[in-house]
Amino acid sequence: MKLKKGVFIAYKKDGTPYYRSSMTYKQKHISLGSFNSEDEAHNCYLEGIKLLSSTDDIESYDNEKRYISFDKWVSIINFRDNNMYFKNPIYLKPKYFLYYYDKNTCYKFDADDLFYYSKHKIMKRNGHLFVADYGMQVNILSRYGIKNYAVPGKDYIFMNDDPTDFRYKNIKVINKYNGVSVTAMNGQSIYVAKIHINGDYIIGRYTKEEDAAIAYNKAGELLVKAGIINSYQENYIENFNSIQYASRYNLVKISKRILNLISK
Repeated sequence: MKLKKGVFIAYKKDGTPYYRSSMTYKQKHISLGSFNSEDEAHNCYLEGIKLLSSTDDIESYDNEKRYISFDKWVSIINFRDNNMYFKNPIYLKPKYFLYYYDKNTCYKFDADDLFYYSKHKIMKRNGHLFVADYGMQVNILSRYGIKNYAVPGKDYIFMNDDPTDFRYKNIKVINKYNGVSVTAMNGQSIYVAKIHINGDYIIGRYTKEEDAAIAYNKAGELLVKAGIINSYQENYIENFNSIQYASRYNLVKISKRILNLISK
């Protein structure tokens, strides 16, 4: 039986037939979707062909009923306008690109991230954006050195107040180490290290961020050895070698309150 143009029949594991729609544009085979009927698959094909020669934009999607999914709509329009096809819903702009999470949510990224997000689909869970990478859920904020538990507005900020703009120049990391926050005192930045032991305990206040991060590590290690806490998230000090780290570790002081707690 000859099928309508752009339609191919396939079968589920139980033998039930379904219909796949696809088209070819600039020697690129584009799968458009799967449908329960041949007519739906053919209509999707016709819609795809029409879109390639139209002036419809991404916002036109809601103007009428569509057979093509929104993600595929974005991909086809980008291919039509920019001669590059991505499976993910990406639209290229000069020096950056738009990633459409859905019809109402669009994220901006630098062009440097194009290869990564063309291969990794953005998902959302409990308000956090992540991708699946080597079998793990990776928070997209980790690409900026931001921890999973970081609080927007406290640990990092969007410079233009747009939380959908993930271009590097728009994200400023304020607190990059576990247990460390910055405050101002007499016009100087002071780094406060805290650790949670049935409430927050101040480890100390330091003029250098790295010292506060190391103090957090030192307090955490001593508290684990004393059996007071089970674990802590250790800070990695990127610019220190092992000798430099050991020297600062020995010199940095932690609060007497924590030392007294350990001694008891």
